[in-house]
Amino acid sequence: MTSFEDITYTVEDSAGIITINRPERYNAFRSKTVEEMIKALRSAWADRQVQSVILTGAGDKAFCTGGDVKQRAETGDYGPSESGMFEIGYLHKLIRDIPKPVIAAVNGVAVGGGHVLHVLCDVSIASETARFGQAGPRVGSFDAGFGSAYLARVVGEKKAREIWYWCRQYSAQEALEMGLVNKVVPAAELMTEAKAWAAEVAEKSPTAIRFLKQSFNADTDHQAGLSNLAMSALDLFVVSPEGTEGAKAFAEKRVPEFNKYVQSH
Repeated sequence: MTSFEDITYTVEDSAGIITINRPERYNAFRSKTVEEMIKALRSAWADRQVQSVILTGAGDKAFCTGGDVKQRAETGDYGPSESGMFEIGYLHKLIRDIPKPVIAAVNGVAVGGGHVLHVLCDVSIASETARFGQAGPRVGSFDAGFGSAYLARVVGEKKAREIWYWCRQYSAQEALEMGLVNKVVPAAELMTEAKAWAAEVAEKSPTAIRFLKQSFNADTDHQAGLSNLAMSALDLFVVSPEGTEGAKAFAEKRVPEFNKYVQSH
């Protein structure tokens, strides 16, 4: 099995388990992390033993806090990768396209791009200690593709706008009440519960599940075009003075000075 640096990937019974393994960075992802997650998902897709995928984070503090803003502040990008690209858009598409259920086991903070990852998973199971939210406008970033448009399908337009504009954090119970997660369990039971869901779905017809997932996706597949536009826009925005101010302020632990960028038209 392929060895990884930023993640671990194991197969237990019918479940492929992907763990983002950067707890020292609150499981924030860089280009290498994304590339390794793509490789693991493709392995899970090809493996006939694997009937579902569990996505989680190492440690008990964070599921994933999105793109590594410290890396961005240091180098101006998300670091090197074999492909030479930061393929977060392709990772989003792969989570949707793999013809097997993807189960998010949210073990801690799911914020920013990490929040988008769990939203794109088919179902989400949360630890009681999990917290959810977006952070883009706070750090000079955004996801105007699946991260916003699909989120609105999950929780409704009003709540999605609140989540993005105000960058608040929500408890696991609040997430359950808004339909953002499927179940909340004690932290010590999270992976046991996720594996139980994986075992239960493995008893179902894999072909039926495949058709059902494709049918559910068909209703929002047009958002992939929005996602491509959003990623192109984000590439330009993050290197702008406004975008870099957000990353610098985060790295320097200060309030960003965004007021000079308010537009009058």
